[in-house]
Amino acid sequence: MASFFLRIDSVARGAGRRATAAAAYRAGERIRDERTGDLHNYSRRRDVLHTEIFLPAQGAGLPIAWARNRERLWNMAEHAEKRHNARVAREYQVTLPIELDPGQRLALARAFAQEMAERYKVAVDLAVHQPRPEGDPRNFHAHLLTTTREVTPTGLGAKAGLDMTPLERRRRELPDHRQEYVNVRERWAILTNEALRAAHVAARVDHRSLAAQGIDREPRPSIPLMHLKMEQRGLRSGVAERLRANYRERVQRRQQRAAERAVVEHTAPVTRAAPVTRTAQVAATLPTPVVDADEVRRHAREAWLLLRSRESGKEHPPVHETGEESARAARERESLESGPHAADDQLAL
Repeated sequence: MASFFLRIDSVARGAGRRATAAAAYRAGERIRDERTGDLHNYSRRRDVLHTEIFLPAQGAGLPIAWARNRERLWNMAEHAEKRHNARVAREYQVTLPIELDPGQRLALARAFAQEMAERYKVAVDLAVHQPRPEGDPRNFHAHLLTTTREVTPTGLGAKAGLDMTPLERRRRELPDHRQEYVNVRERWAILTNEALRAAHVAARVDHRSLAAQGIDREPRPSIPLMHLKMEQRGLRSGVAERLRANYRERVQRRQQRAAERAVVEHTAPVTRAAPVTRTAQVAATLPTPVVDADEVRRHAREAWLLLRSRESGKEHPPVHETGEESARAARERESLESGPHAADDQLAL
């Protein structure tokens, strides 16, 4: 089954690394660092299958021969950075499918290198490696060492790709760094699957996480190469042992959670009613008040008439009025009820 692997790393001075040394090691060549005078000689390597420098298509025909020379290119990259902790190169390491033949693997690596050069307008130094005799025989892989700055006729220009500042990415309406990482991984998966399909291989790769793919298992531990080599020499590696122990613990916890979910799914759900408070119980026994609008208006009229009678010196309620007074009160009530502002007066009362 084809496996997906893409690691994005940086070559930074802050970590004591140099672009000249990284390029010499991956290409299996001799490169002298002009800034320090050090000679990096890896010409004895026998696992380098192919090396090539890719430039953006817009650089064709321009006087940039310096960018096609590996030693000059990476010395230019070192000279372009002034900070003591600057990032001088960016690396993309990919695994080439064992299901492809040597020509198909090389074509896949070259296609990805050219796309990266076009995508970021940078120089891409490609090195394809075969498995070492003492390593995994399936480990065909490629290193893409890229400049962190754009290639121009006058040298290396502004920061590019993943090394561009967040402010500049927003100004150019580009996705943020996190999304750019995802986009690069997705593009490598697409190219790989296209190569597998063209070779009539049924296997496919997926750049997504196991959870996103719907696969319920823990990712296997990634043991650093140095510690794997220690164990191959018969030495004990505490780091490798700790990583494997953590992996076993994660697997055990996942299995335990799966068992607990299975028990819950096979148990009938228990429905619990909400507790009833004493206040709610008492409120439930009280009659529901009924509001009669006619009754409210009648009381309002009587209260208004009583107020009018008191203002005119009559303290007795309307039931004790004389016939003449009763008739006058009736006329006043009729006038009140039929007037244009009767409803407003009643509400005011």
